[in-house]
Order: sequence, then structure tokens, then C-alpha cells
Amino acid sequence: MTPSLVAVAHGSRDPRSAATVRALADVVRAQAPGVTVHESFLDLSEPRVTDVLRGLYAQGHRSAVVVPLLLGRAFHARVDLPALIDEVRAECPGFRIEVSEVLGAGPTLQAVALDRLAPARRRKGTGILLTAVGSSNPEANAVVTALAGQWEQRLGLPVSEAFASAAQPDVPAAAARLRERGVRHLVVASWFLAPGLLPDRIAAQAREADPGVFLAGPLADDPRVADVVIGRYAAAVAGLLRSAQPA
Repeated sequence: MTPSLVAVAHGSRDPRSAATVRALADVVRAQAPGVTVHESFLDLSEPRVTDVLRGLYAQGHRSAVVVPLLLGRAFHARVDLPALIDEVRAECPGFRIEVSEVLGAGPTLQAVALDRLAPARRRKGTGILLTAVGSSNPEANAVVTALAGQWEQRLGLPVSEAFASAAQPDVPAAAARLRERGVRHLVVASWFLAPGLLPDRIAAQAREADPGVFLAGPLADDPRVADVVIGRYAAAVAGLLRSAQPA
């Protein structure tokens, strides 16, 4: 039996977030017709990933691949999800669960984020805020900071990272940093998969800094994101097969 793909997002009190995840799962289903796809969440939205996995086990499945719909390896990827997976493994003997790599910051998702900026006017004095959720894990934030540096070299425009929570600089501080470099017109790039409360916070702060700001949308409604999900699944399935082979 082909392992099911269980896509797991963080979850949000904002219903737009879960709706976006479900729409992404539909695209994955269309692009991988031989794979059973289930959307799930860590918290705040339903169904929870633990419930989906327990349900598969109860139906007779003996393997599944969990694909975290996360852009970085912060607390949710390093701590929350592994704890939940261990909980299910303890309750479901013989159930093999492989967790793929997070979606990450590879070329495909960068291309999606950069393409979102195409409609923005390129005027003299334009600078870019690369906005992300922010984490208590410095390594996760460093990935976004590195992206901002790469984009600056690639685009030939001033670029600063800006975080919605748990890290600095926030949007006001990042906008001030760009002002000091001569930026007068802000463009906001989104390093978020789905709309929600934190992207809304960023949008409000960016409009305060520049009422004419261009706000790029989140990433998950681009079919290339589904391609990345399927790629993570395929790599994890290969790991399952290797682990099943006798030593």
C-alpha cells in the first residue's frame, strides 16, 4: 500500500489559513493522483495531525509520510511535531511514520515569493521588506536574514528582513533601517504560506510606515508549492523503503 501523505500545517484561529491549506492539499491531490492526501494541523484548526494518523492506523494502514507545511525548522518542526509523532507511535505499534523535511527556503519557493513582487512599481528609492513569522530559534531567523542578503544582491535593491513576532527587526525597525539607506517606497515580500493574523499585523504596520506600500500575497496558492510538497513526500517514501530493507 502506498503510504498516505499527511500534510501538517501549524493551524490558526483565522479560517483563511485552514482554507488555504485545504486548497493546497487539493492541488497536491490533483498533481499526485496515485497518492492519498490528508491535510492536518498541529493546533488551533481541525483535524489534528494525531487524529489523522490514528485514523489511518485504525483503517489498517501501516505506514504514512508526514510533510510539515513549514518554511523553517523552528520550534514547531524541531519540538512540537516530533513529540506528537512519538505519541502516535507509542499508541500504534507497527505503524511506521516518516517525517519529511520542511518545505524550506529552496529555489522554488524563493521563485514564488519573488514572482509575487512582479506587479510592484520599481521606482527610485524602492526597498523591500522580506517578512516572516519570526522565531525564538536564532538559526531559523538566520535563514530569512540570509535570504534578504541574497535578494539584495540579486535584485539590486535594499532588502531587510522583518519579523512578525519573537525576533527583531520588526516591521517598524526594518522600515526605519531602510529609510536610513535612502528608501522612500516600501515593497513587502511575504515569506508566509497562508493569510492569517500575523500577515495582517505585518500589513498594518507596513501601511503605517508607508501608506502606498505594495503588499505581496502569501505563497501557498501557487502550484509550485504543491510540487515542493510532493518532492518532500517522494524523498521520505524513499527513506521508508530503505528502512524496510533487511540489513
